[in-house]
Amino acid sequence: MSAADRYHDEETLSKVFDRRLMRRLLSYMRPYKWFVVLAVLLIFCSSVVQISLAFIVKTGVDQYIEKKIAEGYLTVILSYLGAVMLILLFSYGQILTTMYLGQKVQHDLRLRIFSHLQRLHLAYFDKNPVGRLVTRVTNDVKTLDELFSTGVVAVIGDLFMLALIVNAMLYLNWQLALLTFTVLPLLFLVSFVFRSLARKAYRQVRLKLARLNAFVQEHITGMTLVQLFAQEKRTFNEFKSINADLRGAHHRSIIYFALFFPTVELLGAISLGLLLYFGGVRIMGGTMSFGDLVAFLFLVERFFAPIRDLSEKYNLLQSSMAASERIFTLLDTEPEIRQAPIPSHIEQFRGRLELDGVWFAYNDEDWVLKNLSFTVEPGQRVAVVGATGAGKTSLISLLFRFYDYQQGAIRLDGVELKALPKAELRSHLGLVLQDVFMFTGDYASNVRLRDESIADDQVRQALSRVGFDRFVDQLPDGLHTPVKERGATLSTGQKQLLSFARALAFDPDILVLDEATSSVDTETEALIQKALEKLLEGRTSIVIAHRLSTIEKADKILVLHKGELREMGKHEELIAQGGIYRTLYEMQYKKQDKASAAADLPPAQSVHS
Repeated sequence: MSAADRYHDEETLSKVFDRRLMRRLLSYMRPYKWFVVLAVLLIFCSSVVQISLAFIVKTGVDQYIEKKIAEGYLTVILSYLGAVMLILLFSYGQILTTMYLGQKVQHDLRLRIFSHLQRLHLAYFDKNPVGRLVTRVTNDVKTLDELFSTGVVAVIGDLFMLALIVNAMLYLNWQLALLTFTVLPLLFLVSFVFRSLARKAYRQVRLKLARLNAFVQEHITGMTLVQLFAQEKRTFNEFKSINADLRGAHHRSIIYFALFFPTVELLGAISLGLLLYFGGVRIMGGTMSFGDLVAFLFLVERFFAPIRDLSEKYNLLQSSMAASERIFTLLDTEPEIRQAPIPSHIEQFRGRLELDGVWFAYNDEDWVLKNLSFTVEPGQRVAVVGATGAGKTSLISLLFRFYDYQQGAIRLDGVELKALPKAELRSHLGLVLQDVFMFTGDYASNVRLRDESIADDQVRQALSRVGFDRFVDQLPDGLHTPVKERGATLSTGQKQLLSFARALAFDPDILVLDEATSSVDTETEALIQKALEKLLEGRTSIVIAHRLSTIEKADKILVLHKGELREMGKHEELIAQGGIYRTLYEMQYKKQDKASAAADLPPAQSVHS
């Protein structure tokens, strides 16, 4: 299997035209129905005026040119110029209206998708590449913009124009009209073949583009690893393969277009040749005027234009159906973490947390947490320890309702978490993660997260409490110094300090620290510990840490092992038990002693040893 084939396959559209999808798409035009009415009215006026040009030409040829009458001919010319100016005016208004309509629908749809993405559960983002989701918000919505701005209304206009032209041709000379229609079966056959080939080609283009976006996003984000392990050549070759697949798909679609439009032109030329021959014969026979033939040729030239446009619109329809299916599949994805139909509320917050027989698994019954039960009293400091994979971070995810447990109950002040509105629950909780994400903006906005109710003074105070003010004071613009993308200029420890300040600025009732000091040096950790001692006083807190020295003063320590609560008590009690906690404690201090001993050796002795 090639790299391109491996990369994020998507299902293709099964139907050429899906009425259900089209109804949903058209519903986004409902708020702007008067713009649609105006656009259709302008197209109607433009089409009528365009047809009138044929009769103006016929009058000029029959009444003035053939009879060699100059008087009044200027009126015909001015009528023709006036009609052309009206067509330009109507076309300008129609294009302006439809483009505005397309932009408004695109704006609304993007807002709807982004809002929905923010409500989806985290497991959805674990399973769907970011590049694919970006494609939904950008490329797919842009395709639908083309449908609304140049598709729906334009199709109405083409059909209306085609009907007017057919009626005008039959009115002028029904025999020549039927002769013109003889090429239609061939035209329909060519269009059918083109639609079939173009449909497959366009599906491939969309699929390859989604793969390319996903690959580029993932590897730019992971560029540090790519360069660290010297994977540039392999990554480039993989990108080259995916890019070549996309280029090939585009080439196939271009070839189909390059064959289709000249074929339509050829059929039009054949039709025109037949008209010139048979029309000339009828003129020489005296059964048709020269003006009729000129007007007829004028109409035939315009007869094939809407047919070509409709074929193009068919391809646009296919791409729009594919894009809309992917968009509505996303919008129809229900968040697994749902609000309770009748939510409960905490009348007076105290901060008592209770877990009662909680079982949790990410997949089926592959349990990560098993029958977990404990209580955190208000103002209590509880530490959670355990080896990697014990379920510590999963526990935090349940507390914040990033995921829902399958069995048991978690209660906050007696109210089960699933009954609480998510916004209310998370307003009481503050979280400092091990992996800190930095947004584009300045330092102040990264602390307040664009919550303008948090003033600069509060931001500065939060930074001061964790000791980050000494870094900010060295910056040229202080709090308002721009942060590079993903905090590229900050060390891991500095990012964690900033994350700590972020949690403090929101002043949570319950503070959760998830490996918050795992990548902080000893000096920085001491700075944090000093600030925390006063901050955590009287506040419910849950601390997860690999460094056991940071949790020795905890009121209660929970020891998890393979998802189960195996030990619980204070530091001294657990050490005295001689169980898992003591083993972890001794192993960690042995490592620290070895590291300290190595650091104390003279350079030559250290190298020799």
